[in-house]
Amino acid sequence: MAKKDVPPRWDRKMQQRLARGEAAALGELYDRFASLVHGLAHRVLGDERAADGITREVFIHVWEHPDSYDPRQGPLRTWVATLTHRLAVQRLRATETAALAREGSGTTEELEQRVRRASVAARADYIVQSMPVPLRSALERAYFQRRDYRQTAADLGITEDEARRRLRLGLQLLSTAHDADAPGAPPGYGGAV
Repeated sequence: MAKKDVPPRWDRKMQQRLARGEAAALGELYDRFASLVHGLAHRVLGDERAADGITREVFIHVWEHPDSYDPRQGPLRTWVATLTHRLAVQRLRATETAALAREGSGTTEELEQRVRRASVAARADYIVQSMPVPLRSALERAYFQRRDYRQTAADLGITEDEARRRLRLGLQLLSTAHDADAPGAPPGYGGAV
């Protein structure tokens, strides 16, 4: 196996510990990924209680089926995000389909459009949370604090060229949220949602 194909050691060890039924491993995994899982579920569903339910479902699935994660397929973080996305989209479709049948308003095309929008938003959140801290810091200053590249450079103590580079790279990564097959989008994270 090439060095690049070797999964991170923590991921392999965590998968092994979960397979052995170590409750402490589940706690560790929860501490590390609960905010990611809840945030992605909330982004797709737009409902706090539903996101709580999906968070529980994801960690129950991980606990009951630790062997369904294959470290050779990618990072554990990506697998957890993909599982979250799939469960949240299933819940959104079920909820919206039931509402569509009950109320008779709207169309299946509108439902699919809402699912696509929620998926893109969730992918964008995942990409931002997964990008290197220097890129994320530059984007956060530019977007949330309305700082230009010069102000961002001063805030971060870097050159203006470096600030422009970080902003450009961060925006390029973020632009892939619409393209499910692009780098940065977890495998299985788009396409047929």
